Order: sequence, then C-alpha cells, then structure tokens
Amino acid sequence: MTVITSASRMPAGLNLEVRNIKFELSEQLSKDWLDNDPFKTAFFNALSMSFPAGERFFIDSVRHYQDEVKDPKLKKEMSRFFGQEGMHSREHRKYNQELCDLRGYSREKMEGRTEKLIRRGEKKMPRKAQLAATCGVEHLTAVLADKILNGWMLSDVAPQIRSLWQWHSAEELEHKSVAFDVYIDVGGNYKARKLTMRLFTINFLFDLLANTTYMLRQDEKLWKWSTLKSGFEFLFAKGGVLREMRADYLKYFTPDFHPWDDDNRHLLESWHAPKTA
Repeated sequence: MTVITSASRMPAGLNLEVRNIKFELSEQLSKDWLDNDPFKTAFFNALSMSFPAGERFFIDSVRHYQDEVKDPKLKKEMSRFFGQEGMHSREHRKYNQELCDLRGYSREKMEGRTEKLIRRGEKKMPRKAQLAATCGVEHLTAVLADKILNGWMLSDVAPQIRSLWQWHSAEELEHKSVAFDVYIDVGGNYKARKLTMRLFTINFLFDLLANTTYMLRQDEKLWKWSTLKSGFEFLFAKGGVLREMRADYLKYFTPDFHPWDDDNRHLLESWHAPKTA
C-alpha cells in the first residue's frame, strides 16, 4: 500500500482566511503612539515602511513555483498566502502614506530603501535563493508576531493601531510555514536558507535603523538624551527587541527546523479578528 504524504506540514484543522479589513489610523499616526516614545514609535513605523515592497517580494518568490507544487493542500495554502500578504501590503501602504502626510516624512525615501534592497536581490540571487530569503523573513515576522500576540510591547496602545498590528501578526502565524514548505518541496537546501537568513538580517536591520533614524531626525528628536536612552534599552535591555527575539531567531539555523516546531495555535485561538470591510 502506498502512503501519500502532503508537502504541507501546516497543522490539521488550521485554515488560512483572507480577511479584507480596513483601518483608520490618522489620529494615532499623527503622534508618538507607542508609549509616547519617539524611538519605539519610529521603530514600528519603520517596520511598516518595509512591508509593501517586502510583501510583493514574498508573493513573487513563492508564486514562481506555483506550477511545480503538486500537493493540492499546499497549493491552496499558497493561494491564501498570496491573499493575506496582498491585504497586508494594501493596509501598510495606506498606513505609510498617512504617516508621511501627517508628519512630513518622505514615503518614497523610506520605502525606497527596501525596494532597492529587493531589486538588488532579484538581480543577483537565483529564484530558489529568493525563496530561501522569503523563508527567513517569514520566520522573523512569525517570531515578532508571537511576541505581539503574547502582549509584548503593544498591549497598551490605542485600540485601532493595536488591532492592525495584531491582525497582521495573527495572519503571519497562520501562514508561517507556507513558503518554507514550498522551499522544501522544490528541493531547497539547508545551506542556502542559512546563508540567505544571515545576509537578509544584516541588510534588513541596516535599512530598518536607517528609516528609524531618518524619522527621528525629521522630528528633531534624534540626539535627545531621552531618545538615545530609550533606543538603547528598546534594542538591548531585558525585554528589548534583540534579547526578546534571539532564542527563537536562532532556532532557524538548526538543520531540521520547521516553523511549526513552535506550535503557537493557542495565540490564534485567543485572538479575535476585527470586522471585515
């Protein structure tokens, strides 16, 4: 008897849902919405600036292998992955434009950093390496999503903007294995995904901090002692970004890693989706 196994390792019963949700954020984005803290706010706003171009890259890198994947379960998950990432791109593009209109930033300058990085990667990296890079980014976003849904950092912010970040986080957890399962199914290897993760991490952190710095400079808050102190603690102190994410980040570098080794479906079960448009 032949046993047919699925290329998808997404847990049984977990279905991806494409939620058409729209957010009105002007009131929050006009101010330092995260703890009234310029550095924390600029950091998360800089994250948003990376998403429109990034989501397009993720979709393209996975879609390239759509015809090679034969498993119907994984093909369905790929389709839902495209839909979810498309909604994320739309809402963050709106977020970024509103932010820049309200605060006098250049959206083209900040989003352009990510676009330039992606164009360079698309030019120099073969398709499978691009998919490997997507696997790495999806792991990073899933780790951040886990922290956010666990209440880290954003538990006390205004409901509307917290709702956007939690919605994005929940869907990142839902589809966290899709690109990885496609990568394995089309013959991706451990060495390439390890290398691309290292390269991406360096370039992404550089662009993220460059955009954070740009916004703080535009607000004339960059060289204030309170901003520098907050930035150091936010990045390096206990409970800060790097120490909070380090252990989960390093799991990606084990040869037998899979995104659902960390089964955090309970976070999805406790999350309540906002009403769709």
